[in-house]
Amino acid sequence: MSNYKDIKKEDLEVVLATDCGSTTTKAVLFEKTADGWRQTCRGEAPTTVEKPVADVTIGVRNSFLEIQELSKRQILSTEDLGDKAPTVEIDSSDKSKGISLYVSTSSAGGGLQMIVGGVVGKMSASSAERAALGAGAIVMDTFCADDGRENFEQVTKIRHLRPDIVLIAGGTDGGEKGLTLELCETLLQADPQPRFGETLSLPVIFAANKEIRDEAKEILGKRFEFVAVDNLRPTLEKEKLAPARDAVHDLFLHHVMSHAPGYNKLLNWTPVPVMPTPGAVGDMVLGASKRWNCTILAVDIGGATTDVFSVFKADAQEQGSKKSNAKNITPELIFNRTVSANLGMSYSVANVLLEAGEDNINRWLPFELDSGELRDRLRNKMIRPTSIPYLLDDLILEQAVCREALRLAFIHHKKLATGLKGGKKNLGFGDLFKSAQRNDLVDLLNLDLIIGSGGVLSHAPDRKSTAFMLLDAYQPEGVTRLAVDSIFMMPHLGVFSKVHNEAAAEIFARDCLVDLGTAIVPLGKFKTGNVVANINLSDGRKFELKAGELRLEPLAEDEKLMAEIIPTSKYVDVGAGAGKTLESEVRGGQAGMILDARGRPIYFPDNKIERRELVKSWYKAFNLRFE
Repeated sequence: MSNYKDIKKEDLEVVLATDCGSTTTKAVLFEKTADGWRQTCRGEAPTTVEKPVADVTIGVRNSFLEIQELSKRQILSTEDLGDKAPTVEIDSSDKSKGISLYVSTSSAGGGLQMIVGGVVGKMSASSAERAALGAGAIVMDTFCADDGRENFEQVTKIRHLRPDIVLIAGGTDGGEKGLTLELCETLLQADPQPRFGETLSLPVIFAANKEIRDEAKEILGKRFEFVAVDNLRPTLEKEKLAPARDAVHDLFLHHVMSHAPGYNKLLNWTPVPVMPTPGAVGDMVLGASKRWNCTILAVDIGGATTDVFSVFKADAQEQGSKKSNAKNITPELIFNRTVSANLGMSYSVANVLLEAGEDNINRWLPFELDSGELRDRLRNKMIRPTSIPYLLDDLILEQAVCREALRLAFIHHKKLATGLKGGKKNLGFGDLFKSAQRNDLVDLLNLDLIIGSGGVLSHAPDRKSTAFMLLDAYQPEGVTRLAVDSIFMMPHLGVFSKVHNEAAAEIFARDCLVDLGTAIVPLGKFKTGNVVANINLSDGRKFELKAGELRLEPLAEDEKLMAEIIPTSKYVDVGAGAGKTLESEVRGGQAGMILDARGRPIYFPDNKIERRELVKSWYKAFNLRFE
């Protein structure tokens, strides 16, 4: 494998990218055109990492065939391939043949699975979780000295898991030693077996007190592949995740994937390291946040899991409004990712029903559905995970479940996406009050952009219904732009960005993100029917927004206007502080400008008939069919 950093951007003309998912391998073609870099073609095929095929490259080649057929570009070589890459170089005499580069991501075979350990659950173990999740892993278990389990219970649980990598953290540099070494002893006693490869030594990343690395290696080195990196928490006030994440990516590539069925061939097809799918998505989210200087919340909802990504400013609350940064401050961007492994739209739909409850799903329906039928329909989806809604009622029910899955995954995300615990902070009385009222990092009033992805969001029959789902599930506050990943190409762009960041960013903005519109949501105490805000647009239009109201105003996708939003009461906050006027850019989209004064949280009447009529009025506001 050559060094991908030596690839010259100017030599790239056609790039083929795949994402090897658990069930489907998705291929996309990126081309340099006269109009700049564009995504031009898409194909897919079943993933073939499982038996009886047990070779991921078969599914990859099949996705190549579909791209080749649709694009009329020769990609597969006609020669006997063996273990060689099935791609041909661009023919200078015939530009319709070949590609410049092939790249890939993967979550096949269940993706990257890890166990993490730390001394204290809310400190080192929490940092270890963030490092693993940010690298694109599913955290199978977290063990720590204060998790409430006896040592034998920890050993029993770990022994029955088959992770790809283990990450251990604990103790500041020069600090606690004994409990961290006990974690190593616990892992040695449990002796977990790796998921792939009978002869593979399970990798253990030691990101703890640097002064006990030799002792930790003495305990673990003979049984495991021991890798020491910089401490995740060198001091109580500082978190250093990058070295551990880099080590996870390296081990995933060279130790885990090389033992998965067919991946040794796939690794030889591309000079660019194959990335875990969530890690590539996270890179695109973080990169967009840096380029556009905005805070982002992104979600990928699948059949079995829901991934949530967020980028917030560490000192957002100290700066005040997200729209009025008068101070010349460049705050630190904090990236977090969580995965809710049992919240999904097919395989895990019954678990969404269990966690959310029938009433919470039913409240989003504009029609009556008795308890038995609701459960039967969702169980049918679970046992037939590849089916799609046939009737309008089925579609609306699926979207109601989506709202609850997104809501529950976001609650899980907010629990982990917090500031550092254990550090010394000088807090005033006002800070203490704010901490009691809001999460200390995820602040919806300081959120600029929400991105939705996944089949139920990306492939909804009407883009307005996607905006409707995101609005109801996340209940944004102030002024927030809504968008959707058009065909779920963020993983492909994430790995492509390692080679040509500018091209990936161009495609992301032009072909990946579809603008749904901008939501304007006032907060505060107001009585239904009273005017809570006046909105003046730079094109001369003026609107009144009444409490309890939900409505759309036309604003085209490519249209950007300045909006003056004036609260009518000192108790109403539109994003600049209670009673203060906000000036903000609003972008159009397929739903337009969304005016939402339903309050937060959204109010539902106790009476079922009144509730259904209220939900029907929301569907009418979005001009969506419900009967």
